[in-house]
Formats: sequence, structure tokens, C-alpha cells
Amino acid sequence: MDSPSFAEAIADLPLNVPVIGLDLGSKTIGIAISDITRRIASPIETILRKKFTEDAKRLLAIAAERQAGLFVLGLPLNMDGSEGPRAQSTRAFARNLGKLTPLPIVFWDERLSTAAVERMLIDADTSRGRRAEIVDKLAAAYILQSALDSLKR
Repeated sequence: MDSPSFAEAIADLPLNVPVIGLDLGSKTIGIAISDITRRIASPIETILRKKFTEDAKRLLAIAAERQAGLFVLGLPLNMDGSEGPRAQSTRAFARNLGKLTPLPIVFWDERLSTAAVERMLIDADTSRGRRAEIVDKLAAAYILQSALDSLKR
């Protein structure tokens, strides 16, 4: 079964429930959250990946703390729109996370999100070390903001 679209999943959520955006990397997971009006995405944290069970436990704890109603997971598609190993790995992560939570998990095309954030940070003259610290949670916010903005169209 394919996951619902972002618009469908949002339509099923009660009002004033924020959503969480995730940028899944091989070493880290960037995390962002929307405001309760679901208009603005803000970066909150980057977790260093350990084991799936530990990563999932932290994500679910954040979702509970923030009373979030939905996960938006960046899907790293190839430039031609096809799915490669990274997208398959992301889908597997979502399947496993889905077994641990009743919260819906939807995918959002994240092509170029990290590159866009990197460019923005370079333009802002952010040091390489600082960029490495914050790029993942900012990419999560970029992904989530893209999804939120799609609702306005």
C-alpha cells in the first residue's frame, strides 16, 4: 500500500496539530516541526544515527513532546524522478517506523533540498564546521516548508 499524499494526510489531521519533517541521511537525521497553523517550518534538532530502534525511539519521543500528528519524510529521488538505493532505504525506514507508531508517514520529494540549504549557508558566509552541524535540520525544515507551501497553491 502506498502512503497517502501530503495533502490527503493533512486533511485528515485535527486543526492545530503540528507536523514533523525529517531529512534522513546515512549518518544523521535532520528534524523540523511546523507551527500549529502549519504555515512555518522550523528546524529543531539533528540526531546522529545509531541503531534504528534508538533513532525511532528519539523520533517518537519528539513527536510525543511536540504533539505532532504526522511525519513528512524527505524522499531522495534521482534527478530524473526515479528511485535509487537511497529512496529504497528511506522507504524501508518509513515502513519500520510505521510499525511503531499510529502517526501517518508521508513522503515529499527532497531533490536538491540539501544543496539549496548548503548554498544558502555559503551565501550567508557560514563556516564549513557550522554548516556541517546545522545543514541536516535546515534541510528538514526546507523539505517541510516545501510541503506546507504546496497547500497554499
